[in-house]
Amino acid sequence: MTKIFKENQNIEWKESWHNDYLKWICGFANAQGGVLFIGVDDHGNIKHVDNAKQLLVDIPNQVKDVLGLLVDVNLQIENGQDFLKIVVEPFPFPINLRGRYYYRSGSTLQELKGTALTKFLLQRQGKKWDGVPIPNVTANNLKNETFDFFRKKATKSKRLEPVDLEGNNQDLLECLQLYLEDEKMLKRAAILLFHANPEKYISGAFIKIGFFESDDELIFQDEVKGNLLEQAEKSLDLLKTKYTQAIISYKDGSREETYTFPEDAIREALYNAIVHKDYSSAIPIQISVYSNKIIFWNEGQLPDNWTVEKLFYWSS
Repeated sequence: MTKIFKENQNIEWKESWHNDYLKWICGFANAQGGVLFIGVDDHGNIKHVDNAKQLLVDIPNQVKDVLGLLVDVNLQIENGQDFLKIVVEPFPFPINLRGRYYYRSGSTLQELKGTALTKFLLQRQGKKWDGVPIPNVTANNLKNETFDFFRKKATKSKRLEPVDLEGNNQDLLECLQLYLEDEKMLKRAAILLFHANPEKYISGAFIKIGFFESDDELIFQDEVKGNLLEQAEKSLDLLKTKYTQAIISYKDGSREETYTFPEDAIREALYNAIVHKDYSSAIPIQISVYSNKIIFWNEGQLPDNWTVEKLFYWSS
């Protein structure tokens, strides 16, 4: 038996054609494109397709009628055995099969649902999750103290020009590209960074910290809420004063405190957990503290552009 190619994220083998394989074509189109071979078994062996010539007509018509796509269906012959090569190009707009959206990920086919579908559709529309407008929220609904904190940190870091920080809160939001002029609305990122209670609009936008004696024994815990800038400050303070111990020593008559975990490393790990979280997941950041280790966990990573990450580091 002749073996053909190697199955991977862009190649799929099917021994015979079934209409259900329109899902795979849909998945390739929504991902990076790919090739679907008809007449190749799971081991890569070519199996003769008796009706290959008829499928050369039927498959393109079916794909066009059901998916609205044009695909190349080519007849291949190897050692007298007919098989088909269906070439699917990636498409810049979302493709659905009877209202369902499929996506080729690795060597698997996944149906997109919930937040995964929302993010996919936004991406295909050229939009970002943190750039989606939030209606009925203005600069007046955001927290003045956080704006003051941001200005202070941004001035110290010198990552923004003084003129950018001199206006009112609305001016600052526009400077930071957190305001959509056409829609007259704030972006989600503005809510995460400056609202007193972003969880009102974005579920799971908080941090859980727990101290564990062992993996199964939680001793105490805290939930840290507020906007991201507040969460960072509160969490760092809790980790330093409540969740870790300092070893006290004296040198030349002066008291010195040495913490179990380096403060700079804790700060960097926390900031990374905050800015790289996928806030569409509705799952809070979880920090598990043990006597000899700290585990920072978040759901995925922020799926969009630099907005939240860059602004957060500007102020921190």
